[in-house]
Amino acid sequence: MSWPRRAFIGLGANLGDREAAFARALAALRATPGVGQVECSPLYETEPHGPPQPAYLNAAVSLTTTLAPRALLDRLLAIEKSLGRERGPERNAPRPLDLDLLFYDSERVAEPGLEVPHPRLHERAFVLTPLCDLAPGFTHPTLGRTLEELLAEAPGRDGVRTHHPED
Repeated sequence: MSWPRRAFIGLGANLGDREAAFARALAALRATPGVGQVECSPLYETEPHGPPQPAYLNAAVSLTTTLAPRALLDRLLAIEKSLGRERGPERNAPRPLDLDLLFYDSERVAEPGLEVPHPRLHERAFVLTPLCDLAPGFTHPTLGRTLEELLAEAPGRDGVRTHHPED
């Protein structure tokens, strides 16, 4: 890839110092060759789904990149691992950091271990809320609807709260 593409990344964490994990992940993204213009949404807190666990901190990042989708995903997984994430078979398990490639411009990617747009993001207010802070008019390439329109119909909107760090 020779020209920059716009990608959106979802951030989530519910173990350890969540704010510090986000700051380190953003620094790692900014230091990645082929990544630029990294912008982060405000932070949100949401109750978890699945087994009992601490609340999640969520955000979204917009960035430009010359990396191909697989290379960008590999970088996201490496950042997760460097910050203590161990991926296991259990879905919705507690984690110190989760980085999801949500969109890669308006491209559709379907490869083993990589599906873009993220297949469930339109059902997740905790993903759509911070995305709308960055690009409310961005059109989902498969659904043909803006992020703002998707958020208006997403379940769980009331459970997404602006994060207020403890004093």
